[in-house]
Amino acid sequence: MNTDLIRKYNIPSPRYTSYPTVPHWNTSEFNREEHLKRLKASYAKDKEEGLSLYIHLPYCESLCTYCGCNKRITVNHSVEIPYINAVLKEWRMYVDLLGEKPRLAEVHLGGGTPTFFSAANLGMMMDGILELAETTEKSEFSFEAHPHNTTEEHLRELRKRGFTRISLGIQDFDPVVQQTINRRQTFAQVRKVTEDARRLGYKSVNYDLIYGLPKQTLHGLTDTFEKVSVLQPDRIAFYSYAHVPWKSPSQRGYDENDLPKELEKIALYDAGREKLLASGYVEVGMDHFAKPDDGLAIASQKGTIHRNFMGYTTNHNNTLIGLGVSSIGDAWSSLAQNPIAVEAYLERVEAGEIPLVKGHLHTERDLVIRRAILDLMCGFHCELDMLKDRKERETVIARLSEHLADDLLTVTEDGIEVKPQGRAFIRTIAMALDDFVWNGTSAEQMFSRSV
Repeated sequence: MNTDLIRKYNIPSPRYTSYPTVPHWNTSEFNREEHLKRLKASYAKDKEEGLSLYIHLPYCESLCTYCGCNKRITVNHSVEIPYINAVLKEWRMYVDLLGEKPRLAEVHLGGGTPTFFSAANLGMMMDGILELAETTEKSEFSFEAHPHNTTEEHLRELRKRGFTRISLGIQDFDPVVQQTINRRQTFAQVRKVTEDARRLGYKSVNYDLIYGLPKQTLHGLTDTFEKVSVLQPDRIAFYSYAHVPWKSPSQRGYDENDLPKELEKIALYDAGREKLLASGYVEVGMDHFAKPDDGLAIASQKGTIHRNFMGYTTNHNNTLIGLGVSSIGDAWSSLAQNPIAVEAYLERVEAGEIPLVKGHLHTERDLVIRRAILDLMCGFHCELDMLKDRKERETVIARLSEHLADDLLTVTEDGIEVKPQGRAFIRTIAMALDDFVWNGTSAEQMFSRSV
């Protein structure tokens, strides 16, 4: 990778799991009933494929200081049943809204730490979800797991309910880094969960790894990838550490001088990427790698890969229902989010209300840009009719002038084509289309840097 270019484009930029990103939602004009109306219409179009269901399980027994997710730290497991009951009540309200048992294209359990919940309670929750839903042969169920507390019973109970994918949050095997970020798991624990999952019939194991963590070194990360190569996960998400202490105060728990400097972080990224490519993985979209025979790699090659709040997926539907605290729902033409505090979430559900508290209703222009950014993030090219308008074209070309000068892409009358050498900078390229970034508040205190 060209180090000079990486330094040049290492600027704060959104990760584009949605457009617009949450900080730029027009919440003042959001209407909850209008979103639900759009959600119902979106599912009517997606009925054959089915909808995506995300369930946020926020509890963790200990705080991982690097983490920017919405979580609640406790060792009191009596919180499990009341929270699950609320999730199931919320799900029943959505089923009533749709007027039928919805078909599920995919289900993902995220957090927090889903495996904070006992295996029996997760099984009970999924029984309640599936009782009011239909599945197909293509339905794909996945969950995030902490290697430290994921038991064989967790794997068995979720496998019985149709789960075939597991994602392990490893980040780094270096014990110094693990101690610094308070995220401890041994190679033996990761090996056991991986091998147990495969023995029980899980078809895909994903590892989450992060570069740029405090006290991370090239030697330590190289050792991590050596260990990963022994276990051969099917997919790997290799993320840049997002340092956003103004959003995640726990990141102030270590000295910023402990973070790798810019060139050191670039070297970490470069070494990890080269190791993955040399090990036979193929690059999929942004930050993701997969074995060539994995479904995600195949979908990427065919141009059928999709991206939503849960990340890259092989399911190509536009309807997402989010259950649980802070979860986000997506009707393609609108986005909406639940309360971020557990107490507020439970109170609204107990009152019999679908607990959406803020969102964004897309305009026609929003949808054109959303489609273009999604296509860029998935396939590194997009069609964009608005470029046929001279003024619009001049604006986009001006925003991409540096990228064009560095031969990272081409702009035609029909759209944008990103060259192979430009793919590492896809976040900054997508920003050129983002009206909210250019017309709104500076991204400096909103987003992490792109590398």
